[in-house]
Amino acid sequence: MGMKEGSRGENSNYWGDIDEEEYYKQQGIQSTKSFFITQRGLTLFSRSWRPLPSSPPPRGVVLMLHGYANDVSWTFQSTPIFLASRGYACFAFDLEGHGRSQGLRAFVPDVDLVVQDAISYFGDVRRDPSLQGLPCFIYGESMGGAIALLIHLADLKGWFRGAVLVAPMCKINDKVRPRWPIPQILSMVARVLPTLPIVPAADLVDKSVRIEEKREVALMNPMRYKGKPRLGTVLELLRVTDHLSSNLSRVSIPFIVLHGSADVVTDPDVSRALYEEAQSEDKTIRIYEGMMHSLLFGETEENIDMVRNDIVSWLDQRCNNI
Repeated sequence: MGMKEGSRGENSNYWGDIDEEEYYKQQGIQSTKSFFITQRGLTLFSRSWRPLPSSPPPRGVVLMLHGYANDVSWTFQSTPIFLASRGYACFAFDLEGHGRSQGLRAFVPDVDLVVQDAISYFGDVRRDPSLQGLPCFIYGESMGGAIALLIHLADLKGWFRGAVLVAPMCKINDKVRPRWPIPQILSMVARVLPTLPIVPAADLVDKSVRIEEKREVALMNPMRYKGKPRLGTVLELLRVTDHLSSNLSRVSIPFIVLHGSADVVTDPDVSRALYEEAQSEDKTIRIYEGMMHSLLFGETEENIDMVRNDIVSWLDQRCNNI
């Protein structure tokens, strides 16, 4: 297991044609890229975003997980860039089958293995001498939110001061969930052809991003998976979300859960149930009226600022309470 430096990035980014290094400098942060070898020998692409060396030391560490069919190099990184500019050292990696990481595109046959990959990578980050003594948080968007909760339920005592869960996929919304008898038929076919990309599903960008111009930017992502969901992935996500939705009462980590009321990809009612059922003593919920699944990119700038400020205020408060 270990890290080696990756190559420098392309000039084409979600913010336009400004070179990455120049853009990060403009935002008052620094960033690195590397590859990480997991304990099962999988090569994962990872990034970090930190305050500049000339800035005060980081306030905390945020370990981040992206959602299905996403990656850490396009619009997802707008959030760690913001958090780094506010004093947080952020780290994320492309999940198996996503972005520049190894694996068949958008094929996630076993989320439990992805959880182990994340524990392996985050454990490596936490050993960084420059981060010792800093409060550590886990952050997950959509499928990444589900993985964050599964990592918490793996009982890593003392790892995390809290969790930030953005539209977590604790249950797939019934509006996009395949109807009976499709799951039963797919389950039979998946035993033979798990990688087959044939699951009928609406384009998630259209269902997630409210602002038309931002939808166009999201669709420009060169790493974006454009095919139909693969059988094995859909069945695994259904399994995991069913497991999570029936184990919400086991959640004990301090958390903030944020969801749009108009989200038709993941269900805001399940976030409400998480807030009600979790045994966590420190828990916060924000439901944003009329907002969709992509809370941190797909909305108006005013709405994005609202969500960002809720997140950073929550983090700041828990760092100040050390």
